[in-house]
Amino acid sequence: MDKKDLLKKKCIPCEKKGIKPFDKMQAEEYMVDVPGWILDEKAQKISKEFKFADFIGAINFVERVADIAEMEGHHPDIHINYNKVLLELWTHAIGGLSENDFIVAAKIDAHN
Repeated sequence: MDKKDLLKKKCIPCEKKGIKPFDKMQAEEYMVDVPGWILDEKAQKISKEFKFADFIGAINFVERVADIAEMEGHHPDIHINYNKVLLELWTHAIGGLSENDFIVAAKIDAHN
């Protein structure tokens, strides 16, 4: 798989499909396609910090992220600290990572 494949995919509702969270090896395989994102120690979340010239730049970015999240039906945790935005992705419904997290991460990167 490569990032182009992730950009063509659409998130699916995990809670309705009985999907299990990725194990560490599965998560690490997907990390190759989302450079700059960080896998946490338990392989349950990915995160990335984005830095902008000012607060308005950060807020404009958050608005673009919100559009992507709404289109995919999959929403990151968003932390704003003036000109920095930290995004955390994980699939709340299954308590860990799924392909959806990597789809959204790739689409955020493609539109940033």
